[in-house]
Amino acid sequence: MRRGVVCPAPGIRIDHVAEPYTVYLNKISGSLSAMRLHLPRLSFLSLLLLLALAGGCETGKVDITRDWSAERIYYAAHDELADKRYEKAIDFYQKLDARYPYGPLAQQGKIEIAYAYWKNDDAASALAACDRFLREHPNHVNADYVYYLKGRINFNDDLGIAGYFFKRDLTERDPVSAREAFDAFKSLVTRFPDSKYANDARARMTYLVNTLAYHETNVAEYYFRRGAYVASVNRAQEIVTAYPQTPAVERALAIMVASYDKMGLEQLRSDTERTLRLNFPDSTISLKVEDPKWWKFW
Repeated sequence: MRRGVVCPAPGIRIDHVAEPYTVYLNKISGSLSAMRLHLPRLSFLSLLLLLALAGGCETGKVDITRDWSAERIYYAAHDELADKRYEKAIDFYQKLDARYPYGPLAQQGKIEIAYAYWKNDDAASALAACDRFLREHPNHVNADYVYYLKGRINFNDDLGIAGYFFKRDLTERDPVSAREAFDAFKSLVTRFPDSKYANDARARMTYLVNTLAYHETNVAEYYFRRGAYVASVNRAQEIVTAYPQTPAVERALAIMVASYDKMGLEQLRSDTERTLRLNFPDSTISLKVEDPKWWKFW
């Protein structure tokens, strides 16, 4: 093959092949020479000025913090956070982390940006910031607060706009956030039992355990009302085993009594009812399965 000539593909007519590469270069060179004749000469400084103006047009704005120290960026972020301007605070904290990733101010900034994300309704970024800080600084003096903050973020995860207006029962929602909140609080009270956040964490853990137990009873009762009595008994037994000190145990035993009754297992029904009366002598819980109405679609 001759250099500079493009060979045609099979089935393509030779007169449709592109021109040799050398001919193409000659044409381009001639065009450039003609253009050069009409262009004014620019000095080196003028060229730099044009490039600077072009760069300014692309960016659109000047970063006022480009020459700031770590202290100035941190306190600017902290002031924005105190004034509840969370998006501006987050922007400053991100600049601090990018330019000055080490030192006490950078570490404190990583904690505060997690709080800013949370207050700005970005729970996912807040949790990611908490996990990053605990991974990088597990023995930090404020690690107890980060565990507490992580628990609070998950604790309030389902108390958004819908929860506020519709007063949604926490026991009827997905328990994943409740379990993650419990784990964070547990890590706090285990690692830092004397922390100033420990007592509040323990109180929230008690609430979360009761919430999780009641969630399981809702599931067990759901199975019961749909005639899945074996599944209902299994779920209720898990409640008695996993949450033995919670008020939900009373309802779990009542669900087991009703399910055994529906399955015709008299001995198991009697034994479970005896356990219910022994531990909850004043219990009045009674479960009944209502026949669905033909007109009711929900």
